[in-house]
Amino acid sequence: MKRLAPALFALCLAAGALAAPLPATVRQELKTAGIPQSGVAIVVQEVGKTRPLLHLNATQAMNPASTMKLLTTFAALDLIGPAYTWKTEAYLDGELKDGILDGNLIIKGYGDPKFTIEQFWLWLAELRSRGLRDIRGDLVLDRSYFDLPPFDAGAFDNDPVRAYNVGPDALLLNFNTLRLRYLPNGKALNVVTEPLLEGITLDNRLAPQPPGACRDWDDGINVQAHGDSIVLQGGYPGECGERAHNLSLMPHTRYIETAFRALWKQLGGTLQGEQRAGIVSAGAQLLSTHRSEPLGSTIRDINKYSNNVMARQVFLSLGATPPFTPPANMENEAASDSTPVLTGEQLSIARSIQTVHDWLSRQQLDYPELVLENGAGLSRIERISAAHLATLLQRAAVHPLSAEFQASLPILSVDGTMRKRLNGSSASSHAHLKTGSLEGVKTLAGYIRSKSGREWVVVFFINHPDARSGKAAQDALIEWVQGR
Repeated sequence: MKRLAPALFALCLAAGALAAPLPATVRQELKTAGIPQSGVAIVVQEVGKTRPLLHLNATQAMNPASTMKLLTTFAALDLIGPAYTWKTEAYLDGELKDGILDGNLIIKGYGDPKFTIEQFWLWLAELRSRGLRDIRGDLVLDRSYFDLPPFDAGAFDNDPVRAYNVGPDALLLNFNTLRLRYLPNGKALNVVTEPLLEGITLDNRLAPQPPGACRDWDDGINVQAHGDSIVLQGGYPGECGERAHNLSLMPHTRYIETAFRALWKQLGGTLQGEQRAGIVSAGAQLLSTHRSEPLGSTIRDINKYSNNVMARQVFLSLGATPPFTPPANMENEAASDSTPVLTGEQLSIARSIQTVHDWLSRQQLDYPELVLENGAGLSRIERISAAHLATLLQRAAVHPLSAEFQASLPILSVDGTMRKRLNGSSASSHAHLKTGSLEGVKTLAGYIRSKSGREWVVVFFINHPDARSGKAAQDALIEWVQGR
């Protein structure tokens, strides 16, 4: 994209409220939902063009909800690349002889966004194959790579056990969540946990619940961790059949310890000591390194399923790139595209925010209204304008990694958060769109291929108390663009 395009785009937006009239179907759906046009921002622009076809309140700073993940994931693709992987290291702090470690096992994390319980089991099996069996010392968890303030999981919506509220951690295991499966068996209700956690008991106090709407089956269930017990209270409607949900019920370190003890025991190992925090000591020796899935796969999970903690992890990882130093000749755009060298310093939210602003300057994009908090959009304060998100999507569309970026977005009516949207519509399968939703916020952004074969950038923000009712208006715009 030419460097002049963002400036021309801004001039076009300043020329009037709308480049073309808001489609009648969109106007009608907004009216039905009780959402005034002042609570809406819209941009529709053909890929590669400088003039938008449609724009409304496009320069207004608005809460983008989870569409902020588009900025985070595109920045990650450009800064660290789709092949980048995260490591997790195991160190021996002591002598290993005949399968017995007379000392501590240290596990050091570097922010892997998707270190699943299956990968953890395979890695621990590798440690066993390398000769480690009995650990006479402690399990030491080194989480020092991230420099983070204390995290309150209930601060956002006073619901700290919800999986979407999990905070970032340098040593994040299995999203720090426990999957609870409810298995009705006649008048009895069995509840099982995945993964199994050593030393944690399940106290099932659930009572049969009268038949009701299965859509909100978990509203009547209260799950809390009390010491080494997980207590389930309330009721479960048996006619709903087998159901499951993921909850975060314990601190990261306790979760890792209980999972480690359970898996290590299954693998025939023992741990005599305790779990404690620490750092890799000077005399410790590296035993094994686990490598994550590449960034290219990671951003698919982030965007298709709107995974907040994975987005937070990637956002923090952006801080591993050094501050951008403008090249001597800014007219040579190719000179500003060199891949940054990753460093081993501590990462922080402030460092990542600065990295994103430096990166935008490198792209010659001026976003004065941009407010970043965690890069995931699970925020009351994050802000960006529809115009600038559209400009970013334009830049992504002509980037060498554009196919990788677009493939990470949900496909309309096919997968991810768009799987059940506009099923049976002529627009089905013709759009890659990221959605976002908070109380008072409903957003949508991405790409639509119209029946004429043209590709369009579309951004539709709603910031209004009745935003949750705006889905039909957004769907109407999708169909209008696709029909062009």
